[in-house]
Amino acid sequence: MALPLNDVKMNSRSLHDLTFDQMTALLVSEGLASLHAKTLWSTLHFRSLADPLSREDLSPPLRRWLVSNLSSGTWTLDVPPLNLDVPSGDGLTRKSLLKLTDNQEIETVIMSYDGRHTACISTQAGCAMGCVFCATGQMGFVRHLRPGEIVAQVHHARRVLVEQGKRLRNLVFMGMGEPLHNYDAVMTALDIITHTSGINIGPSKVSISTVGVVPGILRLAEEGRPYNLAVSLHAATDEERSAIVPANQRWPLPDLLAACRSYNAQTGRRIFFAWTLIHGVNDTPEHAQRVAELLRGLDAHVNLIPLNRTEGYEGVESAEEAANEFHRLLQEAGYPCTIRQRRGIDVAAGCGQLKAEKQRRRQAA
Repeated sequence: MALPLNDVKMNSRSLHDLTFDQMTALLVSEGLASLHAKTLWSTLHFRSLADPLSREDLSPPLRRWLVSNLSSGTWTLDVPPLNLDVPSGDGLTRKSLLKLTDNQEIETVIMSYDGRHTACISTQAGCAMGCVFCATGQMGFVRHLRPGEIVAQVHHARRVLVEQGKRLRNLVFMGMGEPLHNYDAVMTALDIITHTSGINIGPSKVSISTVGVVPGILRLAEEGRPYNLAVSLHAATDEERSAIVPANQRWPLPDLLAACRSYNAQTGRRIFFAWTLIHGVNDTPEHAQRVAELLRGLDAHVNLIPLNRTEGYEGVESAEEAANEFHRLLQEAGYPCTIRQRRGIDVAAGCGQLKAEKQRRRQAA
């Protein structure tokens, strides 16, 4: 549920934090007609204009209101400057490091697949979940992102693609941070992103990834949120999972799988389980058989992801033969299974890797 307007005013001054209803309520409370909210919404979210005042056909009352409120700082915009922009050698991935107003840096990745374009979005600066093979998890948690800081990444991706004559079609919330740890801000951002008069990315084109935050999974089901759910599994026993995914100590596998079964039952939606293949850690035929048993009875699709190496973790990706055998065994067990295409290895496209690399260069300088 979106924050009431009064709460938004107390916690933020960004127009990008506001849902359509909140923006309408704000302008009406300031003496403007509600039709001006439609114009401002279209300017910010349909056209993705970084400077709304650059729109020449703004009505005089709305222009005066924007000039007054933006110049005084009563309200601001989320248009984070680009600190670093790195395209991959194959031209299929572009990684951007965006700078927030408090100098925190977050990553947004644009990936291309056979004519469709996907943006990978961050939801926090850092992450509290501590997954040992993840560059963001190795950083620790700094703070949650506001809705406007999440939405701003989508606008950044749209602007980049529009310059190339392309359109953003899909979003994955698999960047820096744990989306369900920042639940309210993420859902408010998605209310903005999926609004049909604005960015208008359909809910079926949005995937939310979680390391297994059980209360968030249950809340998604109870609220009937129409987005795709991806659960990062990576191990099929509590002992093995706790060693690489510390959050498992708080939400162990029996609790996580019970939440997933409840989600299946309440929503009728398939769950996508992510399994990062790490050589000698979780990539044997025995591991595949345990996964099949663990997920029995669930409507599940398994995505196998070769490990993206990070400076803070000694593990390496599984050999192609091991990945193919893992894939074969899961399919034989009746589970749809995909070995995910690797993207942006040369630009450190795994979440947090570009920021971590930049920090190491600063420390070495």
